[in-house]
Amino acid sequence: MCDFCKPPPQESTKSCMDCSASYCNECFKIHHPWGTVKAQHEYVGPTTNFRPKILMCPEHEMERVNMYCEICRRPVCHLCKLGGSHANHRVTTMSTAYKTLKEKLSKDIEYLISKESQVKAHITQLDLLLKETECNSERAKQEASQSFEKLYHVLEEKKSAALRAIETSKNIRLEKLQTQVEEYQGLLENNGLVGYAQEVLKETDPSCFVQTAKQLHVRIQKATESLRSFRPAAETTFEDFVVDTAKQEDILSDLSFHSNGLEIPEINEEQSRMYNKALISWECPGKTDSADVYVLEYHKLNKEEESVTWQKTEVCGKSKVLSDLDDDSSYAFRVRGYKGSICSPWSREVIMRTPPAPVFSFLFDDKCGYNNEHLQLNPRRTSVESRAGFPLLLASERLQVGCYTTLDYIIGDTGIAKGKHFWAFNVEAYSYLVKVGVVPSNKIQKLFHNTHDVTSPRYEQDSGHDSGSEDAFFDSSQPCTLVTLGMKKFFIPATSAAPKDPASRILPLPSCLGICLDCDRGRVGFYDAGRMKCLYECEVDCSGLMYPAFALMGGAAVHLEEPVTAKYREYHDDI
Repeated sequence: MCDFCKPPPQESTKSCMDCSASYCNECFKIHHPWGTVKAQHEYVGPTTNFRPKILMCPEHEMERVNMYCEICRRPVCHLCKLGGSHANHRVTTMSTAYKTLKEKLSKDIEYLISKESQVKAHITQLDLLLKETECNSERAKQEASQSFEKLYHVLEEKKSAALRAIETSKNIRLEKLQTQVEEYQGLLENNGLVGYAQEVLKETDPSCFVQTAKQLHVRIQKATESLRSFRPAAETTFEDFVVDTAKQEDILSDLSFHSNGLEIPEINEEQSRMYNKALISWECPGKTDSADVYVLEYHKLNKEEESVTWQKTEVCGKSKVLSDLDDDSSYAFRVRGYKGSICSPWSREVIMRTPPAPVFSFLFDDKCGYNNEHLQLNPRRTSVESRAGFPLLLASERLQVGCYTTLDYIIGDTGIAKGKHFWAFNVEAYSYLVKVGVVPSNKIQKLFHNTHDVTSPRYEQDSGHDSGSEDAFFDSSQPCTLVTLGMKKFFIPATSAAPKDPASRILPLPSCLGICLDCDRGRVGFYDAGRMKCLYECEVDCSGLMYPAFALMGGAAVHLEEPVTAKYREYHDDI
């Protein structure tokens, strides 16, 4: 149709290749008058294909394309090759590219023509698949309808049974109440028992009166007692007949197609973490991502709650960071995969526990008492390692028999004044001796001046001091609260409450350790941070500002636990 006619438009008779528009005869004469530049425009029959006569470079609008970039597979101009984005690319002339591409296209077309019989066979097969799909979908609809009809039938039976039970109970109660009404109506004047008693009082014969009044008196006494302790013969409420369908509603809300072809995901407990946030990670046994989307459900374990309410979140990947969990609580997690309307069964439920208190963030302090000759911090100040080798070898020239090496202390750069806080860290398995705990601000100076000098005669074997008494003195003189780790073991301090047998005070070293400081109660606890289980707890003086404290001896390393963030999995995947 003509692009310039007033409604209704006329059919076009020619199209202008320069204007990229179609015209009827009248409109063409108006817009292309004789003696003007537009009269020289090239026109063809009516068409919608307005190809430019000359291709111009999209990056250099005034330049024609005259080369072909073999790397980007697109036409370019000479400016693109000289100093543009294709300067280092391999290019060829447009005529060469035309010839090469035309030969390739011709060969491809010839190949498709030669495979015409194969294409027809595939079309026939696809037609059969179309019909088969139609039949199978109808069969699936019938089976689904039958399944729902069974549910309807079960519900109708349950509904009828519930209504019959309510009706039966109603009739029994009405009958009891009606009987009670009739009994009380008999107590009214001139009615029933009262009317009969009034007639008996009119009896003048003593013998007849006594004989009748004896039985009547018993009946009146019962009626009087009933009147004094009035109680309805039946309850009016039907609280016992309330149908609880909450669980059934939850089950029905999850009703969907189950397929054996969709793998059941499994929550990976090693990759999942509970720290400042919860990171829940899962995988499929076949290592293939067969589901389009996953649904993660979780709920807080509470013995007092009878019904369980699952919180639900949809996830496109295979991990999810949750930040709305309560401290010091256990949660159950499960996950299932969805592919369209088909879903997998639920995974096995995994129970994880949150930290006992909010997570406290800090870095190792590289200024206060930090010994850079013995300790080495990473640039982020999240890891510390003791370098026991070279300084010890230099000092060993002055030693003849044996010595105790030194404890190198390092503290956190942030203190705690009040409240309850938790932090976690990892101790390398090769660590010889590590002490961890807390130190008050007023004892930090004493802490860093309490280290042992390897050259001191006090610790030489021939100094005359008993090693056992020296250890006892050292433990009692500690200015901070610390527990000892090392050789893949966790050592419970020897206190009056601890077991007397030394072997029972030695536990396997957890892969991740945690410390919970409660300043308000004056308690510090040492945890297996993987299971959030307390291994040891003791009193601590929290009168001053409290700092996390660490001590390393020999070859050892401590790494602070990384906080869980929304990008946590991506960061570790890149590593």
